[in-house]
Amino acid sequence: MEAVCERENLKAALRQVKANKGSPGVDGMTVGGIKDYLKQHWPAIREQLLNGTYEPKPVRRVEIPKPDGGCASLASQRCWIDSSSRR
Repeated sequence: MEAVCERENLKAALRQVKANKGSPGVDGMTVGGIKDYLKQHWPAIREQLLNGTYEPKPVRRVEIPKPDGGCASLASQRCWIDSSSRR
């Protein structure tokens, strides 16, 4: 988890989301707004991540019809957590 929380890793994740033109999450926060949010809230979020008490926000789920008649479930979480946790 310490590697996930490293500054360079988070900066790389944010660059990736910006490059992908990430859309707002369920909380409505845009890619442009995340930087100011993290400046204010990152120390507390980082502490929660490192001590195992962080609880992510709900995900947005969408059912996508498949050609065979079934459905696929697509879930989207807050952009910075989603991108950072993939590393």
